[in-house]
Amino acid sequence: MKSIKVTILGKQYPLKINEGDEELMQQIADYVDKRFYDFRKALLNQSESTIMVLACLSIAEELFMANEGEKPGERSDEQAVFGEINGSLRKILDEIEKENSDI
Repeated sequence: MKSIKVTILGKQYPLKINEGDEELMQQIADYVDKRFYDFRKALLNQSESTIMVLACLSIAEELFMANEGEKPGERSDEQAVFGEINGSLRKILDEIEKENSDI
């Protein structure tokens, strides 16, 4: 495992990833960061946690649509990677939610 830091909405998050996945994870983090900023720009009066949840739902919708052709129960290597990424994103969102609840 390798430790890296990614930045989402101006905040750094440490992640542990498999060797060789650094570039992919950085691309994913950049994509998520851009989507969060796009939603923030479009939803000025919403809380940060609401914006993040809506952006995550939108990203998940893209993933589901991309995987529409696969049979139920079928799991590709790419889906396994997305599963790991989803877990990492869930942890990040939980941390952000916790920080926002303390405010």
